[in-house]
Amino acid sequence: MAGAGGSCGSGGGGGVRDMDALEGVRSIVLKPSESLDEGRFARIAGADFDDAGLGLSGLLASLASTGFQASNLGDAIDVVNQMLEWRLSHEKPDEDCDEAELNPTYRESVKCKIFLGFTSNLVSSGIRDVIRFLVQHHMVDVIVTTAGGIEEDLIKCLAPTYRGEFSLPGMLLRSKGLNRIGNLLVPNDNYCKFENWIMPLFDQMLQEQSPENVWTPSKVIARLGKEINDESSYLYWAYKNNIPVYCPALTDGSLGDMLFCHAVRNPGLIIDIVQDIRLMNGEAIHATPRKTGIIVLGGGLPKHHICNANMFRNGADYTVYINTAQEFDGSDSGAQPDEAVSWGKIKGSAKPVKVHCDATIAFPLLVAATFARKLHGAKTNLMNSLGAAS
Repeated sequence: MAGAGGSCGSGGGGGVRDMDALEGVRSIVLKPSESLDEGRFARIAGADFDDAGLGLSGLLASLASTGFQASNLGDAIDVVNQMLEWRLSHEKPDEDCDEAELNPTYRESVKCKIFLGFTSNLVSSGIRDVIRFLVQHHMVDVIVTTAGGIEEDLIKCLAPTYRGEFSLPGMLLRSKGLNRIGNLLVPNDNYCKFENWIMPLFDQMLQEQSPENVWTPSKVIARLGKEINDESSYLYWAYKNNIPVYCPALTDGSLGDMLFCHAVRNPGLIIDIVQDIRLMNGEAIHATPRKTGIIVLGGGLPKHHICNANMFRNGADYTVYINTAQEFDGSDSGAQPDEAVSWGKIKGSAKPVKVHCDATIAFPLLVAATFARKLHGAKTNLMNSLGAAS
């Protein structure tokens, strides 16, 4: 017992030391917290599916407080709504502005100029229909895409694209005359129909060409939109609504193949890219007193072409990127918005957002919570007003 008592006494002393050590460790591990201002830091909470009336609008509203990329998408929704809501009347008149700019009606009519860029794969996908919605209702002002973003829109008016699988073997598809874009399939016959449709147009354009009438990529694109004459085409609506579509790499795709074949058979057609770079940069330079907003799906040429044009006005006011590219390799596709701030392509005062997500998931949700809500909300308000008047 004495031995046990001695052990207990020794343990008691050790226990005090252990308690002191524990308190020391605790003060390190559980460093006292600073209080978080709930006006600045939102509480994390997800969608409440117990609410039978949650609906799409409630689900979209919950994104900002969900965390991770859902919160980034929620922030992107907020930025796009700021683009749509901004009016020149929200700003104080400049001291040197002319008399017309002081007119309240004029100031209320001046909206943010929105640049939309996207890569060709998105036109191959069903996002083409979302883009068509925006263009049909004149909700964007300038479009930049790649050659595939032009030809895929036109080809879909002639023949459909199909869903396949990412895992389908390339050799098997090649033997069947099928081309794979991710998990989409495009038959070679589609391109044959495209060739039959576009070659006579190139012949006409060559005849119309003169020193006074020089073709540019944007003029070619507008002509193709006019000639396709199909309401499922975003290029058709861009032509109808006089929305410029720029594509400085017009030859990098099936369109380039067609131009190559046409140049061999009937040489002489010239497409001048220099006129278009003047027009594209002018879209940003002459936007003042308007603010400018950038929405870019994917990376590459459309992303940089839009950002570079906005550099000539010391940066865009609002910016949303949606892509899965990362910045560790130094590519512009993966660059965070803050890199563009360093070049003067996005204003330092802006709050740009990048959503790290497949645009086929994020963009329809973004449009539902912004452009579509604004359009259909305006229609509902109009119908309510008409009902009240009657």
